[in-house]
Amino acid sequence: MTHQAQARIAATYIRGGTSKGVFFRLQDLPASCQQPGPARDALFMRVIGSPDPYSAHIDGMGGATSSTSKCVILSKSTQPDHDVDYLYGQVAIDKAFVDWSGNCGNLSTAAGAFAIHAGLVDPARIPDNGVCVVRIWQANIRKTIIAHVPVTNGQVQETGDFELDGVTFPAAEIVLEFMDPSDDGDDGSAMFPTGKLVDELEVPGVGIFKATMISAGIPTVFVNAADIGYTGTELREAINSDPAALARFEAIRVAGALRMGLIKTAEEAATRQHTPKIAFVAPPADYTASSGKQIQAADIDLLVRALSMGKLHHAMMGTCAVAIGTAAAIPGTLVNLAAGGGERSAVRFGHPSGTLRVGAEAVQENGQWKVTKAIMSRSARILMEGWVRVPGDIL
Repeated sequence: MTHQAQARIAATYIRGGTSKGVFFRLQDLPASCQQPGPARDALFMRVIGSPDPYSAHIDGMGGATSSTSKCVILSKSTQPDHDVDYLYGQVAIDKAFVDWSGNCGNLSTAAGAFAIHAGLVDPARIPDNGVCVVRIWQANIRKTIIAHVPVTNGQVQETGDFELDGVTFPAAEIVLEFMDPSDDGDDGSAMFPTGKLVDELEVPGVGIFKATMISAGIPTVFVNAADIGYTGTELREAINSDPAALARFEAIRVAGALRMGLIKTAEEAATRQHTPKIAFVAPPADYTASSGKQIQAADIDLLVRALSMGKLHHAMMGTCAVAIGTAAAIPGTLVNLAAGGGERSAVRFGHPSGTLRVGAEAVQENGQWKVTKAIMSRSARILMEGWVRVPGDIL
């Protein structure tokens, strides 16, 4: 019996924010994977090591969490006034599935840095020392992201003293601007797909809950922690070790997806695991973060916990942070009320690993709310570069 040799593909392994992913230039992918389809999905799953019934990713680059089971493709932009097109794939851990329905806000940070590293930004736009403004077209959701990437001696500066809760070591700060982050139409209704800031969401077999359902950064369903039996100070183990709790959260997520019009039947949720996100909010309270750091209620505006790919996230997804900042800026949403209500341009919220500040610019036009951009700071660092190898029969 003969076996094909392994193929090698140029790739870079990068931490962006509180996530990690395998980055590719489109031109470096095998010809069969340069277009969307089963070949590309099969490659990304094999690179990550999915599907893995052991949920360990021993035979792949994944880290067996939603934060570390990601692949990214960058290419010269096809859009006017943009530098790069950024396409993101969330690889399921135990299923043969790659979800292309949303963005990763954390890896958006790395996309800006990698665009410079990979030679995809016009050298004339890169200063010898200063900040390079990388104009990113997020191809999954068709939105613009502006990354302000520090440059030293003509190269991306990766080391620095910017600290990000959920990341062990400091690095250089990269400021991200998510432009027009909502999916709003002319009447603003698409940002709130149901047309309401707060809904009564009926979840079969679970109950009826108040919910803010918003599509900004990433479609997200927000509920009050107290309404579902939590305080908002929970860490991962309190949720992820409870199968019944995870099942309830998935039921809420599916009900929200149906109300938001993201799916037509509950069964479709299995093919849309990345979106929408489900998050619960609460007013500020003291708690101990997963690192042991003491978080004081006086230092935050509210508490938020969010689930990604069926598990409580160890920190906060960048796109969900955009949704938090956007919802917080609009008086009357559950997020805004948990933060104390009123108009606000920024919030600092507590998550399992610590705190994060996110800003959003919201204006009301003709009785409808519109968010022009959301802003937050992250960091990125190349962990390894070279080639990733996969069995030849995958291609």
